Amino acid sequence: MIVVSDTTPLITLMKVNQLDLLEKLFDNVKIPKSVYAELTENPLYQEEAEYIKRSAFIGISTVNDTKSVSLLRKAAGLDKGESEAIILTEEIFADLLLMDERKGRLVAKQMGIAIVGTLGILLSAFEANILTSEAVIECLDNMKKNGRWIGETLYNDVMSKIQSNKIVNS
Repeated sequence: MIVVSDTTPLITLMKVNQLDLLEKLFDNVKIPKSVYAELTENPLYQEEAEYIKRSAFIGISTVNDTKSVSLLRKAAGLDKGESEAIILTEEIFADLLLMDERKGRLVAKQMGIAIVGTLGILLSAFEANILTSEAVIECLDNMKKNGRWIGETLYNDVMSKIQSNKIVNS
């Protein structure tokens, strides 16, 4: 499976100490150069930058169609990382795009791209028996503590899926 990621799922998974889930679920993840730059060039986050640089399962790719990136930025108001992630997904015929931002997800969805966000990654890890329900709940709590917004409806949906699968897996 070919997977491309935008910045936010990577940052969020790092903040809850679960970045390795991506390797366990997908083997490797491709990111465009602008996403890599967002992750590694901020002097306030040197520790996180080193972690990304050491993550062998993350591959950096160049987006060839810079005109389409520019068009997405102008027409849809997306940032460079989101735009490059969407275009890279198209260019390399990726099976999945990891993205959390609503505007970017809407654009990608309109383009027929399969999308999963951070919560979907956590649910996939739970369903694959990589994370326990308790670990998923801990991740959700840590996400909130780290300033990641999770809507109440979405939170309740995740909790419902965990509880129903927990009963089935018992």
